[in-house]
Amino acid sequence: MKQVVQNFRSGQLKVEELPPPALRPGGVLVRTAFSLISAGTERTIVETAQSSLIGKARSRPDLVRQVVDTFKREGLSSTYEKVKARLSQTKELGYSAAGTVVEVGTKAAEFRVGDRVACAGAGYASHAEVIYVPRNLCCKIPEAASLEAACYTTVGAIALQGIRQADPRLGEAVAVIGLGLVGQLTVQLLKAAGCRVLGIDIDQSACELARKSGADAVADSASAQAACAALTDGRGADCIVITAATKTSEPIELSAELARDRARVVVVGLVGMDVPRNLFYAKEIELRLSRSYGPGRYDVEYEEKGTDYPIGYVRWTEKRNMEAFLHLVAEGKVNTDLLTTHRFEVARAAEAYDLILNGGQRYCGIVLEYPQLDSAKATKTAKTAKPLAGDELGISFIGAGNFARGVLLPIVRRQAKLQLVGVGAATGLSAKNTAEQFGFSYSTTDYQEILSDEKSQLVFIATRHDSHAQIAAEALRRDKHVFVEKPLAITAESLREVIAAARESNGLLMVGYNRRFAPIAKEIKESFSSRSGPMTIVYRVNAGELASDHWTHDSDEGGGRILGEVCHFIDFVQYMTDALPVRVSAERVSRRAAGAVDDSAVISMSMSDGSVCSIVYAASGDSSLGKEHVEIFCDGSVATIDDFKGGALIRNRKTTKLGGRAQDKGHAAEIAAFVEATRAGGDSPIGLESLAATTLASLAAVESANTGRAVSVDLNSVLS
Repeated sequence: MKQVVQNFRSGQLKVEELPPPALRPGGVLVRTAFSLISAGTERTIVETAQSSLIGKARSRPDLVRQVVDTFKREGLSSTYEKVKARLSQTKELGYSAAGTVVEVGTKAAEFRVGDRVACAGAGYASHAEVIYVPRNLCCKIPEAASLEAACYTTVGAIALQGIRQADPRLGEAVAVIGLGLVGQLTVQLLKAAGCRVLGIDIDQSACELARKSGADAVADSASAQAACAALTDGRGADCIVITAATKTSEPIELSAELARDRARVVVVGLVGMDVPRNLFYAKEIELRLSRSYGPGRYDVEYEEKGTDYPIGYVRWTEKRNMEAFLHLVAEGKVNTDLLTTHRFEVARAAEAYDLILNGGQRYCGIVLEYPQLDSAKATKTAKTAKPLAGDELGISFIGAGNFARGVLLPIVRRQAKLQLVGVGAATGLSAKNTAEQFGFSYSTTDYQEILSDEKSQLVFIATRHDSHAQIAAEALRRDKHVFVEKPLAITAESLREVIAAARESNGLLMVGYNRRFAPIAKEIKESFSSRSGPMTIVYRVNAGELASDHWTHDSDEGGGRILGEVCHFIDFVQYMTDALPVRVSAERVSRRAAGAVDDSAVISMSMSDGSVCSIVYAASGDSSLGKEHVEIFCDGSVATIDDFKGGALIRNRKTTKLGGRAQDKGHAAEIAAFVEATRAGGDSPIGLESLAATTLASLAAVESANTGRAVSVDLNSVLS
């Protein structure tokens, strides 16, 4: 399928041939008929991508801070690979489209194949021939509304939400500052609501279009006060809606001069916010901001998981705003044809963006048109893998997130005598980005293509946590070698499934517990090779905080941070002691701040050889402190590890420094060891019993933290 994309490093914009996205349970696949280019928002995105690295850094100082923190923590090489992976990505464009449903997910039963729908959301309602859209970002189109008009729905909902924030009453006078696409729709919606409207813009042609949209008066900024006084008999506007886009604060300054006493000013557009306090104070003006297209925006539970807000408490969600806009279109109260100045076939999208970036013609609504495909399933896979050479190992990836691109793939690519066969991801763009960056033979959005490919001999699974066990079990049943990025499973039932598949398979199973492969870990283990007593291990992790809505916190999708990350440290203890966990006790550190997640915990673990470990997992520390510190006490000696950069062995009152200055957490050695095992036909570098024990101990830690009781680790529950 065709999709409009932009390379974030070079800024090049083009129409790519990509596999269509995968269907997920909570949404629908839509064959796009029309999509709308939001000139203001998309121009900013495109110009940022076309700017220099310094320009990108200035526009995103938050990302620069992340790079600096990563450099301090992980060193130059690791930081370089992660930044390179991020900059090499190609980004989708667009967020407002309309088309016809071609497939329905199991949790989106309100839709049927053939439904005409309007779609919203960056990353979903892209400029692409086929799109996946979650149920709450998709709504049915009334019969009287055309598909072309419906592609305006997202932008219309943005305008409508701004009006709801302004709360205008019948007969009130409203000034609209900025008469671009959102401003024009705002004028039409205000007239439908029975308001008198003053449109203000520095562009005379935009003012004339606003007259056609129904504005009672129009003016430029110089004549705005006089026009407002004439429209309101000198009283001033009841509401001012700012839909302009400018770095200056002139619109908000103008709004204060146009406002009557106790008027309402609503900021919809991206403008400067230096508020003139004296005027706002003297008139007691109420300043409000409008967040995109309504309640639910940026809420993962609402947008991605489909959880609606009760209508009795939240009358106008983003989806209900979209539906309201469509009904106004169907009733003829909003005229999108008036606003459409240009139409382009999607194959000519570059011309449309050139119009926006370089000017030369007046534009407002720019619509992309799409040819109608026979099937959304026609090309799930792009390209075909070449035959393997006799001594080559065929490696494929399922999952192409930041960790796969920034850590795993740069290491895998350096291995000798292998071919990168196929890469699968939920979106065709992500899959193709990864395929082109690392040299895979093909990309796909259907992971079954990879599992069915005989050339895919070793499969890396780097998807979200809830799918690890299922996909690993499927691959093992086909006798593939499988490397699963941790965790192996997030439920006991799925763990039993994957362990059973591994025991019956001719393929090897490996989980990405890399710390046992770190050079300093091997050095310390060797120094205790002749120990006679048990170990006491204290493992402190300064984990840092994740956003409360991060998918890792979701019990169904991520399993939480104990299952998702503490498993690393449980495996490390098993490696260091050559023993298995027998009992786990854990307690969470309660956090009372609003929106905070209880993801800090202290975990105690008893091992089968009598060793005892304490894992302190803290999410509320300062990021300038190193992430991991380990202390191992045994037989009168102490070994330490400082963030896997260095450490020490203290024995007989002498301190021996260990490791070097560069951080090495063992990722490269781990992958090399597994690749070698698959070639040599030996055992996996981590035994199946140990892999099962790590997940069981992680599950026991979660259970103990929830119940307040110590929990035994029963390996027979999955191995028998």
